[in-house]
Amino acid sequence: MSKGLVIVESPGKAKTIQKYLGKGFTVEASLGHVKDLPKSTLGVDIANDFDTDYIVIPGKEKVVAKLKKLAASADSIYLAPDPDREGEAIAAHLADELDENGSKKKKKAKKGEREAPPRIQRVTFNEITKRAVQAAFEHPRAIDQNLVDAQQARRVLDRLVGYQVSPLLWDKVRRGLSAGRVQTVALRLIVEREREIKAFEKKEYWTIDAHLAASKPPAFDARFLGKGEEKIEIPNGEEAEKIRAALETADWIVRSVDKKERRRNAAPPFTTSKLQQDSSRKLRFSVKRTMMIAQRLYEGVDLGEEGSIGLITYMRTDSVRVAPEAITEVREYVGKEYGQTYLPEQPNTYKEKKDAQGAHEAIRPTSVMRHPDQVKQYLKEDEYKVYKLIWQRFVASQINPAVFDQTTVDIDAKAKTNSDVYWFRVTGSVLKFDGFLKVYEESKDSKDDEDEELKHKLPALEAGQKLTLKALKPEQHFTEPPPRYNEASLVKELEERGIGRPSTYAAILSTIQERQYVQKLGGKFVPTEIGLVVTDLLVENFRDIFDVQYTARLEEELDEIEEGKEKWTDALGDFYKKFQKDLKYAEKHMENIKRMEKPTDEKCERCGAPLVIKWGKHGSFYACSTYDKDDPNTCTFTKENPINLPDLDSADMQETGAAEEYCENCGRVMVLKRGRFGQFMACTGYPDCKTTRRLDQGKKVPDIPLDELCPKCGRNMMIRHGRFGEFTACSGYPDCKYVKQNFIGVKCPECKDGELVEKRARKGNTFYGCSNYPKCKFTSANKPIAEKCPKCGSEYLVEKNLKAGPVIACPNKECEYERPAPSPLPESAASASAPSHSA
Repeated sequence: MSKGLVIVESPGKAKTIQKYLGKGFTVEASLGHVKDLPKSTLGVDIANDFDTDYIVIPGKEKVVAKLKKLAASADSIYLAPDPDREGEAIAAHLADELDENGSKKKKKAKKGEREAPPRIQRVTFNEITKRAVQAAFEHPRAIDQNLVDAQQARRVLDRLVGYQVSPLLWDKVRRGLSAGRVQTVALRLIVEREREIKAFEKKEYWTIDAHLAASKPPAFDARFLGKGEEKIEIPNGEEAEKIRAALETADWIVRSVDKKERRRNAAPPFTTSKLQQDSSRKLRFSVKRTMMIAQRLYEGVDLGEEGSIGLITYMRTDSVRVAPEAITEVREYVGKEYGQTYLPEQPNTYKEKKDAQGAHEAIRPTSVMRHPDQVKQYLKEDEYKVYKLIWQRFVASQINPAVFDQTTVDIDAKAKTNSDVYWFRVTGSVLKFDGFLKVYEESKDSKDDEDEELKHKLPALEAGQKLTLKALKPEQHFTEPPPRYNEASLVKELEERGIGRPSTYAAILSTIQERQYVQKLGGKFVPTEIGLVVTDLLVENFRDIFDVQYTARLEEELDEIEEGKEKWTDALGDFYKKFQKDLKYAEKHMENIKRMEKPTDEKCERCGAPLVIKWGKHGSFYACSTYDKDDPNTCTFTKENPINLPDLDSADMQETGAAEEYCENCGRVMVLKRGRFGQFMACTGYPDCKTTRRLDQGKKVPDIPLDELCPKCGRNMMIRHGRFGEFTACSGYPDCKYVKQNFIGVKCPECKDGELVEKRARKGNTFYGCSNYPKCKFTSANKPIAEKCPKCGSEYLVEKNLKAGPVIACPNKECEYERPAPSPLPESAASASAPSHSA
């Protein structure tokens, strides 16, 4: 009998931990969540205090069976998923499944703990190092029920919204759409920004720069501020010309010189959102990509003779706290490598956010002594870049401030043609001591005043000194609308508004792109036509649920549940009162709304009636306005709509279409190429990086990274797009050729051993077959349902789509059993709100 069974989420993490624990322990991976709410039903009993019906996730039965077998022969079971809500929920579900194999004697739970047998214990660690792992196993604890409740509350909230709102979108826009509690609010921000840009009215203004020289070089530029002590704007060219004419013969004299020392402090070590933002700006990595790389660095990388080592601390955190031993180590490193002038007298400390989870640390290297260049040979290119970013930010956070000498010079231009005195100013900065800038500089969304100041090199100047005018440079400008969101700025906005949590941002950004609600043009988010339609419909009819402030308040309530301040069922009860009110309003208000369509000036080529724009699976299309699905004699004319994006003017195209596109995997520039199936974008890093993106009628169809892990090699799975549609496969292809089968949760009626999976034929048609193929050759063109035929006793029924509408029917041709199908629950909503944390 083994000393202990340890269960983690991923094979990579299991490999690293096994090395630290030794032969007495067996370390296995659950491959993420093992239980979830069912896809085919709501899975939540609202009337019974939101009681949940969790089931083993289809396809995970073998994983659970293996863990149960190992648990039966183990003295102790240690549940070691990640130290957050999702990890705690995985541990709780594992405990529920493994409980039946162990002691029935339960340990009485304290407040906030979950009741479990004494041999099942929870261990957590913030970093996967020998010291941290062994310390965690010396102090195991009970499962934290407050954390489990917070995760369950979020899961139920997302399920209620996804399953009860999405059918309205199916009915009024098109089938397959989904609504999400947080994703819809994120989409709303993008749509509102787009409309703000469209409604923006440009306003003309002018600047005047004077190129001046003193008795000694260099010459410099000063900018017009106003007249006398009053700041004024120059509204047009006529006014600019009047001022320019007066300045031509003016006397230029230095009014004042203000010199001061300015300090710039280092930024704190990374939180999740700050890492996502900096990686997006500096490395041009998507948020999803950054988190996948950080996950690998946390779980462990093989460093040759050292074996597998976790290089960074846990990467889902909103805390800037650092362990005392890590502070001591980095201060020793700074003093030794950079000298005592760079080392602060006392460690730098940083203020925590109000809602930060203090139990976690900031993201930092597990040992600052592992310099990025020392481990570079063991890392992939993208891993090295992210590790270097984390290492530099952490080291810089414990270095003295950078010091600048800043000089501000105010200048008077006394006009001879009138009595006006025109006011000009120039500010210059000189770096006096580089401090933390020697190691790292935080990225910015755009250039700021400091960047401009550093460009200005000023001669020695003093008050009353005369200057010589070399040239005047009037320039016309126009005010600019706010920029479209990119990944970094959207994450920043979500965090500042309290929408979602940093650990969920990657899933939010991926979902709104997967659903084709937004597209990325030149790295900026632009809402698609369908995104605009969905947002308008949901925001108009669900004013409470998709309100930005209310969504932020719900996140605060989840934090309060985690802290044990509020019962999860009470929070859900308050939410459901608002939700029910919105749902009733929407159902009543939308009852008489025809399926959404947009009138056009175009005429039907068949009958001459006006055409309208409708939305289908592949975007918008033109259809005859006389079409009625209940009347087979109406006109069925349709034609393709070549434009599936909002109208973009020339300025928009300069901002988006003309901008370079960067590889989401390695950050290199993408280039346009042509292949067997048409044009596509490819990474210039080929063959090191094989990233490609199809160009499909102007629509992006990128491969979408998932948090789900490959059961064969432990790498992340991806949604890929092939000639016959979408499929999920290992990101390690061609090294690993694993392709996930789409189980539908029905046992094979023929061999009774396999499970039925959704498959796609070469012509693109969907059919259903047995997972034991080629041993079992059962197939069905219609989707089977695990229900016996009440008329002939057939082992299963099937879903059929007839002209009169969908029906449930018997597959036996001699049997005529048939009944109308119930309104379908949106499976897309299920996947939108499913747990995203798996490793």
